[in-house]
Amino acid sequence: MRFVTKWGDWPTHVAAGVLGAAIAYALGKREWLVIFAAMVIACAVAGSVNRVIKVTAGRSRPSVKVERGWNGPSAKSDYHAFPSGHTAASTAFFAALVFARRRIGLALLPNPLLIAASRIYLNAHYLSDVVFAAMLGIACAALVWYFAARQPVLRPSG
Repeated sequence: MRFVTKWGDWPTHVAAGVLGAAIAYALGKREWLVIFAAMVIACAVAGSVNRVIKVTAGRSRPSVKVERGWNGPSAKSDYHAFPSGHTAASTAFFAALVFARRRIGLALLPNPLLIAASRIYLNAHYLSDVVFAAMLGIACAALVWYFAARQPVLRPSG
């Protein structure tokens, strides 16, 4: 699960998306270039929104022993449990693919599910942290895909 968490963070997703976009560009596949760009942008948007919520919420991780109640905004990572950044970024990345190419996206959806499970298993997050993060990731992907789908290369001609 440590391996899943390490490789399931946003840098790996962004690298895969950029590599996919570069290959699509080299092959002249403009449609896939837009799809990969949307996946990377969705990941970035989810990560940014997630960060603001995480710092503001100040929720302690399961492994941290604190008094009950709100701990206020905090820059200390021990208090960055809600929501899960790994889960939000990964879900946004793959959800954008689901919106673009349903079959391929659904086949790859176990990736964010495994990442979410690893975060709970490693005692870094509560179930509610990953559930909210997944919802946030889907919302960010939907927003990004709404604008990406308006690109002329993705619309049927005629």
